[in-house]
Amino acid sequence: MAEDSVVVSTDFPVKRQREVEEDNNNGVSASTVSSMELEGNKDRPDCISSVIPGWFSEISPMWPGEAHSLKVEKILFQGKSDYQNVMVFQSSTYGKVLVLDGVIQLTERDECAYQEMITHLPLCSIPNPKKVLVIGGGDGGVLREISRHSSVEQIEMCEIDKMVVNVSKQYFPDIAVGYEDPRVNLHIGDGVAFLKAAPAGTYDVIIVDSSDPIGPAQELFEKPFFELVSKALRPGGVVCTQAESIWLHMHIIEDIMANCRQIFKGSVNYAWTTVPTYPSGVIGFMLCSTEGPLVDFKHPVNPIDANDAYNKSKGPLKFYNSEIHTAAFCLPSFAKKVIESKPK
Repeated sequence: MAEDSVVVSTDFPVKRQREVEEDNNNGVSASTVSSMELEGNKDRPDCISSVIPGWFSEISPMWPGEAHSLKVEKILFQGKSDYQNVMVFQSSTYGKVLVLDGVIQLTERDECAYQEMITHLPLCSIPNPKKVLVIGGGDGGVLREISRHSSVEQIEMCEIDKMVVNVSKQYFPDIAVGYEDPRVNLHIGDGVAFLKAAPAGTYDVIIVDSSDPIGPAQELFEKPFFELVSKALRPGGVVCTQAESIWLHMHIIEDIMANCRQIFKGSVNYAWTTVPTYPSGVIGFMLCSTEGPLVDFKHPVNPIDANDAYNKSKGPLKFYNSEIHTAAFCLPSFAKKVIESKPK
């Protein structure tokens, strides 16, 4: 993959990376990995899932009393960065799978449902976005989708964990292809520190592609972070952030909604999509705009040109379209009742 097309900056504070615990190039057969081997890691948090012979089970206090399992063909990579455990395995039914601290981040089969929606819901909701910031998203999938928009001139990305970037480039080249875009400027560092240093009113769009609110991503769900996001957006600018599952995390969604309605004086909306390998099979997004030109998130105004050269090089969209954009904001009655009850 072309490295010289991405400018890497480490201007923001990071801890020194631990040595990568890398398996050989041929991988390790799943049948050779036992739960005893993984349990032997004394640093392993309670939420880390187990690989028993032949299966990966996702177990976490974020979804107590349930677990989703995938059949493992081969462990391709296991390592420990300074921030989290990183694993890649080949599954029987969903292709290669990226796991951080025991939680599935993406699979080759269904990643399109998440990457396309978290990107195009905000970018298609305003005309001619030019400057975009991505917080997190080290796998590069959001970059791939942003690169479909020819109006975008500058893509800044701040990812805390360089191991995630490197592993994604090695094992998920069709997803990490976004790093090849010459408009991308990659910063390895803390997203909160990056936003604190950003001049006010810099960005048209900010996308927060975070993992769950435990570990290194916890700050990205708190009120001070959203205040920094609002400051960094231009008037009428928009943010889209990963906002958990309506089936499992309504209490978290309520808190995010309450914070966003205090901070963002434009529109505040919740949307969702289906991702089979995420807990409960769905994941949501909070979409907010700052005070300024009105943003109607439910009706896209900036369609993607399928014939544009940027799109031809990335292949066709697999999930997003204008109809599903509007439908994503239709909520089931139980969620609608809770979300709409929050003071506006």
